[in-house]
Amino acid sequence: MESKKEFFLECYKLGIIKFGRFTLKSGIESPFYVDLRPLASDPKILKNLANYLLEMLPLDNFDLICGVPYAALPMATAMSLESYIPLIIKRKEAKSYGTKKLIEGIYQKGQNCLLVEDVITSGKSLVETIAEVEQEDLKVADIVVVLDREQGGKQLLESKGYRVHTLFNISEVCGILQETGELSDEEVKRIQDFLQGNHIQFEEKTRSSYEQKLDHAQHSVSKKLLEIALAKKSNLIASADVTTTQELLALAEKVGPHVIALKTHIDIISDFDYEKTILPLKALAEKHQFLLMEDRKFADIGNTQELQFTSGVFKITDWADFVTSQVIGGFESLDCFKNVGVVAIVGMSSKGALTTASYREEALKVASSHPNVIGAVSQNQIPEELLLFTPGVNLADSGDGKGQQYNTPDHVFKMLHTDFIIVGRGIYKSEDPETAAVTYKNEGWNAYVNSLQKNTIQD
Repeated sequence: MESKKEFFLECYKLGIIKFGRFTLKSGIESPFYVDLRPLASDPKILKNLANYLLEMLPLDNFDLICGVPYAALPMATAMSLESYIPLIIKRKEAKSYGTKKLIEGIYQKGQNCLLVEDVITSGKSLVETIAEVEQEDLKVADIVVVLDREQGGKQLLESKGYRVHTLFNISEVCGILQETGELSDEEVKRIQDFLQGNHIQFEEKTRSSYEQKLDHAQHSVSKKLLEIALAKKSNLIASADVTTTQELLALAEKVGPHVIALKTHIDIISDFDYEKTILPLKALAEKHQFLLMEDRKFADIGNTQELQFTSGVFKITDWADFVTSQVIGGFESLDCFKNVGVVAIVGMSSKGALTTASYREEALKVASSHPNVIGAVSQNQIPEELLLFTPGVNLADSGDGKGQQYNTPDHVFKMLHTDFIIVGRGIYKSEDPETAAVTYKNEGWNAYVNSLQKNTIQD
């Protein structure tokens, strides 16, 4: 394979970069215009391009390859053929018929996906693509780009924790063309001046602060959660997946000062007794100022859910501040939860879960419109008016040996705009649950504070 410089000059012959005066989509007048689509029409160049891009990457990191539509699709296809890494295809828009899928191909939740882009400018199309790929519960950490226009996009993506691998940048190729006499010194100077003054300020929508959410909160439980979060400087909910009353109360005593809520599965307590289990638990909640979240995941018709909620040995209605519920029963199935807040189960992280993008869309319509719903459990971003509860956060699982970091507080606050982290084994399985709770409290709060910073690239 020829040198990188020789390869670029072969590509340049196809007319991939033009120099002059061009009005871009943003309205900015640019001294150059990049269009890499002609590369797909030369099989030899496309094959060599695929290999150059693959050489830059740790291929063991990836289970899938996905090209950003449309120009990068043939590049991603060629890389898949050369590497034997499976290809998935992202549509510009989901079909309005059939499966209505945005991502086509064979893949499994949790797989690591390499994104391929032809040109990066502001980074906007990549940010949007990442969000859509992650909606399918796929993981993105690396992006490979053929040409960086050096207008801020690479820095934006890297500031968000992604690794961006670029084959060429515009300064480099201008230097090659200047050296070969294709560009004059004056033209190169004009391009350099343009790059200095035209970094794109692509500003993403920032998350709301707890204070802002508190100002707009309608439900009393939402207000209490946000008030406790601000008072304790904590967004931690500890999951008490223990099986005896003694374990439950001991854990509540240790972690109570540091959490905003304790999440229970009350039906797994083997020695449950209302007076011996619930009354002292409520006393500890009052003592340490945290709420009780019963993770019952109600999933039935309204009448049955009302009986499960108010009757039986557990009498959840008498002590839980908020509960979790599926929304598969529809809007009216949530009417029975009159004196508590409801956290809707919108998405699940388990392999093979049936909470597809279309299901999540319909579930969010119910959650956003029902007055009893305060938020949702989801692996993806949700509307700002709902509080987002994210389970599965564990500092011990911050990496998978492939450079991925997806379940850390930093990831879920920055990428998902979560409001509260739910930590289970990282606390209750710890040798010292109280110390672990303090660690997660601090990590979670710092991640929240950092997530309030705007991700913009300044001139």
